[in-house]
Amino acid sequence: MTRADEFALLDDETRARWMKFARPGTTLFPQLVGLVIEDVRVDYCRMRLPFRPELLQAGGIVHGGAIATILDSVMVPAVGAPLAREARFSTVDMQLQYLGAVRDEDIVAEGWVTRRGRTVSFCRSEATAEPSGKAVGAAMLTYHVAS
Repeated sequence: MTRADEFALLDDETRARWMKFARPGTTLFPQLVGLVIEDVRVDYCRMRLPFRPELLQAGGIVHGGAIATILDSVMVPAVGAPLAREARFSTVDMQLQYLGAVRDEDIVAEGWVTRRGRTVSFCRSEATAEPSGKAVGAAMLTYHVAS
């Protein structure tokens, strides 16, 4: 059983809408960075940041900002998918731990809501390098939701 199996599936229309998040043709930051959603469910998302040399810092490892970006961005579909289409939400707190360096590998993150309130969602995300499976980062996040 995978972590994704713990979360309910979305209806087809909602899933299709969120699977387009960060796709080419959009003008949002996730597309600029190159993020790709692999799975989205109620309160859960899995996202990939394909490796490319532009993500490296001078030391030859992927920049920490890229890891932070995917750890935060993976929560957007997880938090947003169950909400009304017009709902607005944003990160208000993120506590990040860098667990390892990444060289020449994709970064895959999973994010899930641990508790959802009326206006606040508490979340967790974890990132690994693939194909090695090495843990590279983890975050605890809080999102404010304004319906």
